[in-house]
Amino acid sequence: MPGDQSLPGGEPVPEEADEAVFWETSDIYGAYPRLTEDQIARLAEHGQRRSMAPNDVLLQEGERCETFFVVLSGTVAVVEGYGTPEEHVLRVHGPGRFIGELGLLHGQVAFYTAVAREPGEVLVVSLDQLRHLVSQDSTIGDVVLRACLGRRALLVGQGAGFRIIGSRYSPDTRRLREFAIRNRLPHRWIDLETDEEAEELLRRFGVGPEETPLVIWRDTTLLRNPSNAELARLIGLPSPPAGNRHGDVLIVGSGPAGLAAAVYAASEGLSTTVVEAMATGGQAATSSRIENLLGFPAGISGAELTERAVLQADKFGARISIPLEATGLHPKDEDHYVVAFADGSEIAARAVVLATGARYRRLQVPGIERLEGTSVHYSATLYEAQQCRTDPVAVVGGGNSAGQAVLFLAGYAPKVHLLVRGPSLEANMSRYLVDQVERHPRVEVMLHTEVTEVIGQEVLQELDVVDNFVLTGAEAQEACAYPEVWHGRGRSCMTLETSLPGVFAVGDVRSGSVKRVASAAGEGAMAIHFVHRHLGHSAAPGTTGTSAAAGGSDVSPRIRHKESAWLA
Repeated sequence: MPGDQSLPGGEPVPEEADEAVFWETSDIYGAYPRLTEDQIARLAEHGQRRSMAPNDVLLQEGERCETFFVVLSGTVAVVEGYGTPEEHVLRVHGPGRFIGELGLLHGQVAFYTAVAREPGEVLVVSLDQLRHLVSQDSTIGDVVLRACLGRRALLVGQGAGFRIIGSRYSPDTRRLREFAIRNRLPHRWIDLETDEEAEELLRRFGVGPEETPLVIWRDTTLLRNPSNAELARLIGLPSPPAGNRHGDVLIVGSGPAGLAAAVYAASEGLSTTVVEAMATGGQAATSSRIENLLGFPAGISGAELTERAVLQADKFGARISIPLEATGLHPKDEDHYVVAFADGSEIAARAVVLATGARYRRLQVPGIERLEGTSVHYSATLYEAQQCRTDPVAVVGGGNSAGQAVLFLAGYAPKVHLLVRGPSLEANMSRYLVDQVERHPRVEVMLHTEVTEVIGQEVLQELDVVDNFVLTGAEAQEACAYPEVWHGRGRSCMTLETSLPGVFAVGDVRSGSVKRVASAAGEGAMAIHFVHRHLGHSAAPGTTGTSAAAGGSDVSPRIRHKESAWLA
């Protein structure tokens, strides 16, 4: 067949593909691995073979994923909007590949329809059996988990899933978008302010702008300004426990600490419930790469670490509920505590573990709120990276999270600026990250730098920054934009002198200063010594020189310039 044909959706057909899998999507992202014969045989021990005819539906968009399919023969298409005018093919899989993504492992609803394109046969494995195999058999578990994570990332990047329609200036729009992003839910945001599609959708559903934000899925489900809990139920995120709300251990928070507590508690036979206000994984889940975690010499993404921990906790019987925000804690009796939640519900437990973690601080600068969620973000995942492929990026921070974000974003953006308030990276960043950041050709580190204002109405256009520490001495001369100023004076920049001759900096404002009272006082005294040196070089005999270090006060030319022994 001709080599210039393409798959539905525009993907090129590989020339080396054989006739049986000619229309198969190529695995260029590592998200579509082909299982080995041994892996398929292992799965077959826990599944059943089923024949399929063209147009047989294996998974239905919007319905809960309860079955794992391995294609044995024929081909299966992954389709969004199946049976609608917007129907389009996302992927095509042939023999040896499996159907499913991250939602499959958690029993979420499907974000697409899987339909047979050609007659063939599939291997059918129940969700319970799959979870058991993933947790017990590393050869299958690693392949399935990483492929599911990769597929979810691709769905998110393609804007598949539900749609959020709302204004960028709406706090509720930002709330829904943050919840979807943190939970890695495939969705597309349609801005009420700038997107022409928004107005057409509002007319179609008979909704006014004042009723936004809206969540629309498959053109059949419409939620008006839903709560996070309502959106979670739509997608199939784990719901709060019903009926008897008692247990041995209640863990509040599902970051690394909370998930570790859940694994150990459940594995030791304790009835364990985990509640989370936003998303599993906490701040760690937003890390693009963690390289200094024991047991992962090649590093691991925060998302993969989180999913592995959730599966492990689930294997031992721990129950995780999202979103459920704890608001109070009080004793019920001598043996139980009661935790109250924002929705008015309560859960009692014999013991409570608080693992709420830390909340990131938002940048407090003028103009930033209107850009949050559009071009100002507080995590660096694939979702954010895909929005900055052609634009420079600024990362604010000097810790490990900032270092990991910089390295991850540098793989997508043409230039990444790391803005650090302190004098060095080493103060708060691990050595291995410092080395990688400083060596990366697309990363520029700006120390002593703070953001003072963000500029842009609809998207971020510029940042106003200020250097909060002043360079002096050799560092100032090296960084000086006009080095000839020193050649003309026949001298070098003095120890406490800035890049402007005759302007000196002392104390905490000076880069590299020791933040101690005694040191500041000493530098103040030293500065006057250098002022005399400067005046001696710049003032002609019989004239009056002026020092910029003391607000322009006059210094008599009759003062004797004495070299102090302790300054030598």
